[in-house]
Order: sequence, then C-alpha cells, then structure tokens
Amino acid sequence: MMVPVRCFTCGKPVAAEYEEYVERVDEGEDEEEVLDDLDVDRYCCRRMLVSHQELVDTVAPYQ
Repeated sequence: MMVPVRCFTCGKPVAAEYEEYVERVDEGEDEEEVLDDLDVDRYCCRRMLVSHQELVDTVAPYQ
C-alpha cells in the first residue's frame, strides 16, 4: 500500500525519501549509493525503503 511514514524499528521518518529513491533507482543508479546519498544509514530504515512494494493497483479492484 503506502510507504510507511516512519521506520517501524527506530521511528526515523522515511516516507520523504521514498519518491527520490524510486526515481533514482529506476534511472539505473545503484541502490546502496542512493540510500547513502539520502542519508538513510541505519539498516532498519534501509529495509523500509528497499522492501516496500506498491500494491495499490492490485488491491484497488477489490474495494
């Protein structure tokens, strides 16, 4: 669904970086370098961005 606003583990806001992360990775940049540039240093916060999947298009027809 939506990217979580905050990291589940440490509480750092991560939703603000999600759009730029997706755009840069889609352009072909390395995920690790993008996360470093966005100052997402903790592995728990990185998990929030890397593992997120957009399921809105999948779930919307069933509502």
